[in-house]
Amino acid sequence: MTRKLIAGNWKMNGSLQANAQLLQGVQAGVGAPRCDVAVCVPAPYLAQCQQLLGEGPVQLGAQDVSAHAFGAFTGEISAAMLRELGVRYVIVGHSERRQYHGETDQQVSLKAKAALANGITPIVCVGETLLERESGQTELVVKRQLAAVIHDNGHCISEIVVAYEPVWAIGTGKTATPEQAQAVHAVLRAQLTAASQHADRIAILYGGSMNAGNAKALLAQNDIDGGLIGGASLKAEDFLSIVAACP
Repeated sequence: MTRKLIAGNWKMNGSLQANAQLLQGVQAGVGAPRCDVAVCVPAPYLAQCQQLLGEGPVQLGAQDVSAHAFGAFTGEISAAMLRELGVRYVIVGHSERRQYHGETDQQVSLKAKAALANGITPIVCVGETLLERESGQTELVVKRQLAAVIHDNGHCISEIVVAYEPVWAIGTGKTATPEQAQAVHAVLRAQLTAASQHADRIAILYGGSMNAGNAKALLAQNDIDGGLIGGASLKAEDFLSIVAACP
């Protein structure tokens, strides 16, 4: 079984002062965690957070990456640029990117490929909407989303992280029950196992409103290897509670 990972996703939140205060609190309380810990911060703050985190146990992550290596792509950030800033993880295919920016499964796959080519671990997000869940399409949707990434990155698929984030449970206060989350994680695990003999290395995170109150029950499930934490990652106490819940 792979080592668990708790990754915070700050989304479009933060300021120079707030970032320093938050990371000071996290670093003061994280100790020697039983899991890997990362924070995925807005691009303008990557350099600041790199300096604040230093060589400590909390690793730096970004929230998006370009599928292109370089060129006339105004506003884009390449994987090589992220690597120079010490980025260890990058989120690709978050539901907000898919919904608001029209990112397709293919684009997400190419972003994962760019990250891997530069030694950065992509956190590949998959998940269904409420309508898709209610119409019985959950398994079809998440398998389709993951299949695109497997197709383009099959030779190094064991180097990715997957995050199951039911869209209906992101920022809504709703959370999949541990049993609902485990059922989808098991589907993803089986799909990865069929694609790679090293699938046991791949962490599958839960990313739908995990918080200090439900983290322990979710992390106790067989195929839940950590969490992609949204709102709770903006408060050091809450984030550290989730880290501490890792068995």
